[in-house]
Amino acid sequence: MISVKELRRTFGPIVAVDDISFDVAKGEVLGFLGPNGAGKTTAMRMLACFLAPDSGTATVCGHDIIAEPVAVRESIGYLAENAPAYGEMTVAGFLNFICDARRIAGKAKKEALDRIVPMCAVGSVYHQTIDTLSKGYRRRVGLAQALIHDPDVLILDEPTDGLDPNQKHEVRLLINKMAKDKCIIVSTHILEEVEEVCTRTIIIASGKILVDSTPALLKEKYHCSLDEVFRKVTRTKKSA
Repeated sequence: MISVKELRRTFGPIVAVDDISFDVAKGEVLGFLGPNGAGKTTAMRMLACFLAPDSGTATVCGHDIIAEPVAVRESIGYLAENAPAYGEMTVAGFLNFICDARRIAGKAKKEALDRIVPMCAVGSVYHQTIDTLSKGYRRRVGLAQALIHDPDVLILDEPTDGLDPNQKHEVRLLINKMAKDKCIIVSTHILEEVEEVCTRTIIIASGKILVDSTPALLKEKYHCSLDEVFRKVTRTKKSA
């Protein structure tokens, strides 16, 4: 469902993403890992058509990110690292606005809201303005807007950031529940989360893919925990 071909993006002299290629199929949950500044968020922004590549391309559900950006956006649910929202809106108003932007109307809108509000556990704050919410609830609202149109592909940048342990557990269960019917990319620094929800792991540093394997195979290959694998792989790159 996602096919990335030699994707590259620079910011002046800085190479953020350096000719990366990979595929993600339906039923896969890809853990996209790397140290800060590795290029993860830039890569996901390009896949979500929020940022244009300098070269290379990618397809999402068969749609090219350069030639068919609107079709790509219709196919994905994207939770940004700092998901934007309108603070003066209530949660209800914001999710209704997202439905309108997604052209979900009438009975379909009611069904979407009835499904997503309990799914993301935002019922208790449904009539509060977003600027009064805790960081955890704002994150839930961000997740709700990414899921409201039931997309085939999910791109989730730090989906459990700001959530308490119970909320993290609920989001991980939700990802596992959705996994078999969707193609999901999850960026996170929580390696315990990778082991719980991801079927595959890519580690990126300095814009390049260093590792593409499964969490279990990585632990077996390096004879250590995933945390230690991450440190070994990224430190080797840094010192190279």
